[in-house]
Amino acid sequence: MTTIGVLGRPWRADVTPWGAVDPWLGTHRLDWWVAADDRWHVPEHETTLRQRRLEGAPVVETRVKVPTGDVVQRVYAVADDGGLTVVEFENASTLPVAIALSHPDVLTTRPPADVPIQGIELPAEAIVLPLGHHASVQVALAHDGRRSGPLVASLPSALQVARGWLIQMERASRLVLPDVSWGEHVTSARCDLALAGLDAPESDPVAFLLGAHELSRLGAPVEDWVPMVVDAAEQMARGAARAGGPTWDEDRALVATRAILTASHETRGVADVAAMRLRLGERRTAALAPPHGVRVVAWVEDQLARPAPDGSCALLPSGFPPPWLGADFECYRLPAGDGADLSFAVRWHGERPALLWELHGAPSLRLTGGGADATWSTTDGHGEALLATPR
Repeated sequence: MTTIGVLGRPWRADVTPWGAVDPWLGTHRLDWWVAADDRWHVPEHETTLRQRRLEGAPVVETRVKVPTGDVVQRVYAVADDGGLTVVEFENASTLPVAIALSHPDVLTTRPPADVPIQGIELPAEAIVLPLGHHASVQVALAHDGRRSGPLVASLPSALQVARGWLIQMERASRLVLPDVSWGEHVTSARCDLALAGLDAPESDPVAFLLGAHELSRLGAPVEDWVPMVVDAAEQMARGAARAGGPTWDEDRALVATRAILTASHETRGVADVAAMRLRLGERRTAALAPPHGVRVVAWVEDQLARPAPDGSCALLPSGFPPPWLGADFECYRLPAGDGADLSFAVRWHGERPALLWELHGAPSLRLTGGGADATWSTTDGHGEALLATPR
């Protein structure tokens, strides 16, 4: 499921893996089917179905194979006209098709066809929208409760909405990486968090702490969360101590806790968390692949810059992923510990990587080369360096 909605407004819906729209409240599920030249296509059961999020945003594109091409559905929410969930259909084939919708409670750019539906069992109230080759049509669910009517003609496109989400999510950090999927994982997790909210601290203190940090980086006020943050961090740390050390995500959650307390000017709490990390010692687990949920943000950023308990920060602690060798990349506003944000870029000079970096918030923090170059370190707030050839 992918949650969609508009920030600052309460309406939410889930988009199923086949593109049905399932509102959290009110209107019942909006499902869809395609009548093509060969047969009726039921997206829920089609083996040719593919689905993705555009640039990691809550903009869901679902494709179903039909003769001579695809039928493409895109679902996204906009604030226009009181709030709308737009469901757009594009016939990317060379033959006409018809789209059937499970109920008529939608705004439409043109009225449905008044023709009988044959060849498939559909709900009695289903409606049909003919769609010529290389044509498109939009319908929408109104967030204010309207059940039918005309749909405004000029709405943002799916790509425009995706780009808008990306701009908002990059307030926290911006990643221009050789593996594009890493950045999309981060964007998806942040969007889901912004729409669905925090995990309960008592059920998953790590996810709560990581999520609270991400929301604070996106501009949410954090002062009212401080008591819950402290309680969750203490609960998590007690469990880590009993287990013989923190897991990788528990360690990142303590980094997040310290950042939240720093932003809230809780000086004593900042020092307590730093001492707690030193007492707990080295991590006892590592994550070798991207996890799910908000943890993926911590995982990606941990591969790029890892704040250490001693107050330093290691760049690329696991070294360069082999597919990245020779590829330029950039990272902006990564948590570096001690209230600092780190931005850096890598440019290649033959087989050697050139590092350009800039720190904000703690100019005397010590950077190390981590797995990229264990011999390199600096306390300069910005500069350039030529690192060793990766082995």
